[in-house]
Amino acid sequence: MSVVDVSGVSKTFTGGTNALQGIELTIEPGEFVSLIGPSGCGKSTLLRIMGDLIEPSSGDVVVNGKTARRARIDRDYGIVFQDPVLYDWRTVAKNIALPLELAGWDRRRRAARIRDMLNLVELNGFADHHPWQLSGGMQQRVSIARALSFDPALLLMDEPFGALDEMTRERLNNQLLEIWARSGSTVVFVTHSIAEAVFLSTRVVIMSPRPGRISSVIPNDLPQPRTAATREEPRFFELVTQVRDALHLGADVDRQPEAAEARL
Repeated sequence: MSVVDVSGVSKTFTGGTNALQGIELTIEPGEFVSLIGPSGCGKSTLLRIMGDLIEPSSGDVVVNGKTARRARIDRDYGIVFQDPVLYDWRTVAKNIALPLELAGWDRRRRAARIRDMLNLVELNGFADHHPWQLSGGMQQRVSIARALSFDPALLLMDEPFGALDEMTRERLNNQLLEIWARSGSTVVFVTHSIAEAVFLSTRVVIMSPRPGRISSVIPNDLPQPRTAATREEPRFFELVTQVRDALHLGADVDRQPEAAEARL
């Protein structure tokens, strides 16, 4: 059974802004799928529809064989935003524990899970720190640990590293792939970075300018595990070029259909 099935999803906001049109997408267990496209193309809107944070105007979303609403109630997914959204008055351990508290886990079970999560994101020794004592990259790792704490089948990530410097971003890309491999979750990841999408993904989904549509899907055959050396491989550069060309073509199809057809 697929983890996510998006069928005929469109979204028009109050005021008439048509954000998405006719989205069709299936995501299988264990995939790492990146959504990439120009600003305003509806990437984050699509992610939020998958997570039942907003409702589509038309179409259906099925997560783990359930409606998106039922999947949210059943805690089938975790969400990581661009900002870590941590509570400064709670320690790292208590931030990670928050969804477990809401789910009614007892103290002993929570403590064991917190230890596992701190180990997963390589933050052992920081359990009693507060968010303001951590770097931006460390805060995002706490946010990822919290999102994974209740073992969701699906992890939704909305530009989680977009505000970080390039070196920190690349380091967290490496760590995210290690976390993904160990956790077994399926990931949907929104990004503006072509290199990031290629480095992380098993598939890259290209979206056209608003109203957002899926213009192409590019499978990624870079071998796992991926390391810093992956970014120097010829195949990495080939895929970066392929994604870049697909983005330009998608924009051309949307804005100048006849010219784009001539190029094809």
